[in-house]
Formats: sequence, structure tokens, C-alpha cells
Amino acid sequence: MSEVRIAAEPRTEFGKGAARRVRRAGKVPAVLYGHGTEPRHITLPGHDLMLALKTPNVLLRVDGIPGADNLALPKSVQRDPIKGFLEHVDLLVVKKGEKVSVEVSVNLTGDIAAGGVLTQELVTVEVLAEATHIPEGVDHDIEGLEVGAQITAGDLKLPSGVELVTDPESIVATVAAERTDEELAEETGETAETEAEGEPAAEAAESGEAAPAESAE
Repeated sequence: MSEVRIAAEPRTEFGKGAARRVRRAGKVPAVLYGHGTEPRHITLPGHDLMLALKTPNVLLRVDGIPGADNLALPKSVQRDPIKGFLEHVDLLVVKKGEKVSVEVSVNLTGDIAAGGVLTQELVTVEVLAEATHIPEGVDHDIEGLEVGAQITAGDLKLPSGVELVTDPESIVATVAAERTDEELAEETGETAETEAEGEPAAEAAESGEAAPAESAE
């Protein structure tokens, strides 16, 4: 479990204008909350925070806030939808020995048997883990899996002390048969035929004319 020390400063100004000034200064507005304490509004150095968040479920040791428990997990990260820069972060205070619910990635390793196509339905699962021992991910070997095989969340081997929260019957991945050239050609032909059938009506609608009705016999 990665632990990153990061410097924080109390934040006393609020609102969109204040947040923009914070970000122009290269910092990110954040809230530190949890364990029944009053939420603490802080700012964090933008570059250091961006680097830290590259590690999934990174544990942050927040310095510079007197009287605050300084171990925290990022629980909500807001980014600019276009430019991608950090806009705001919610940090959940945690304690050593405490178990927390987090999402961890599912990493499939190896190659399935020839003739199959792998589809991964879940890329993460929810687990309950000790706050200072959260796994970065869960590896699962798919070497040699054949057509018809499926992997459920319950099949994943979790590290000691980590409990599965996701429904164990949830499908993580399946292996289906590759479609033949004939099946692909047939599917393509059906699609083309359906599109062709819709063209007269569509052209008529665009021109403002009604499509000719079929005569009832």
C-alpha cells in the first residue's frame, strides 16, 4: 500500500471565485472529513496531488493541519471535463486497523485458448480492506480458458485480510466462440439490408413527401 506525504493549508475563502484563485495558484481545493469530525476545508499542492493520485487508493498523510487525523483516502475526485485538471478532492480520514470499502482493479493475466474471445464485464470490484493495507489490484490467471468459461467475483483470490463486497455471483469475464467469416458476412448483410429498407422512408421524410403506402390485398 502506497503512502504519500502531502502538505496542506487551511482554506478560509469559499465560492467559485475563491476556488478559481486557488487553482490559478497551482493548488486544489479539498475537504477532509470523517470519524465524526467537522469537515476541514484545505488546499493541496496541485502537482504533488496529481502525481499521488496516479496510484489507485493512495493513502495520503496530510501535513500542516493542526489537530486533524492526518491519514486519508481520496473518495471523490473532480476533474475538468475538457482539460482534465483537478478541480476538487474529498478526503476521507482513516485510522490504522480500520477497514474501509474501496474499489480495486481486476487484472486478467495470461492467454485464453485459441478460438475464443474474452470479454471482461467488470474491471473493478468492491472490497473491504484495512486502511493501510489496501491492494492496488487483484490478479486472476486466465491462461488456457476455453470457450464457455466464465469468471465470477467469487472466483477471485483476494489477499489475506481482504473481503469481497461485490456480489460473488457477479460475472467478471466470459469466453465466447470467435464468429466465423460466414457469420460476420451474414450479420453485415442483414445490417445493410435493414439500412436499405429504411432509406425510402427516410428520403421521403427529408423531402416532406409521404412514403408510398403498401396496398392491402
